[in-house]
Amino acid sequence: WDNADFSRGVGTTFYQEFSTLNTAKPPFVRDVEAKVRRYLRSSYSAAWTLKITWEKAPAYAARTDTRKTVTYQAVLTTDGFRSYVLMLYQDGGMQWDYTRLTSTNVLIGYT
Repeated sequence: WDNADFSRGVGTTFYQEFSTLNTAKPPFVRDVEAKVRRYLRSSYSAAWTLKITWEKAPAYAARTDTRKTVTYQAVLTTDGFRSYVLMLYQDGGMQWDYTRLTSTNVLIGYT
């Protein structure tokens, strides 16, 4: 695992919260529900969803290279009983040059 480094003013992070307990669901939440249903083959109706986006994030330490950036998202969702995380990466996956990172045993995702 390695960290993004926004200290050089390159890239940004933002989030959007969707509270859908008693409201109409936007297309993004319906898409998340469909993914959870498809991947887990179970019924799922989101009560709350959070989308976090790291846009054009350079790898730590950015002072060495800010040219190779990557955009990725974490989507947290729950129905109040079960919770899930979707990790979404730009086409082509992680673009950081792992040979230039502080650690070369790199993982994509979480454990």
